[in-house]
Amino acid sequence: MSTKKIAVFAGTFDPITLGHISVIERGLSLFDEIIIGIGRNSNKEGYFPLEQRLKWIKKIFQNNPNIKVLTYEGLTIDFCKSVNAGFILRGLRDGKDFEYERSLGMMNHAIAQDIETIYLVTEPQYSAINSIIIRDILKHGGDASQFLPKEVNEDV
Repeated sequence: MSTKKIAVFAGTFDPITLGHISVIERGLSLFDEIIIGIGRNSNKEGYFPLEQRLKWIKKIFQNNPNIKVLTYEGLTIDFCKSVNAGFILRGLRDGKDFEYERSLGMMNHAIAQDIETIYLVTEPQYSAINSIIIRDILKHGGDASQFLPKEVNEDV
């Protein structure tokens, strides 16, 4: 394991939201490097193509050398091992998120005791934002721009 504090912030980011960005930016005060891992599921096609999500996230963080953006397939815990990350960074919006994330964190810890999950509570203004709702707004021609970074808004 690296002495550098490396965290993985994993998700589909379909699309990345201001809530995601807030967690990532706040996480930078805790870690030397954050690897944004865009999960790839070969059995499920995203609303936005993986290449587009990758492009957006790289553009958003292009001026931050402490952030890397990679794609992966399979278990997040295995991805963490492959990039020498000792931490998984997760955001919590509400109690429902907490219950799910706690279970996931316990399972990950059982698989790899040397990788810790760190939770950051979402800032109140972002607590209602989630990608599923954003996609639904966009599918129905609504305006989701207030929940998305400008890099995403430029293309949707």
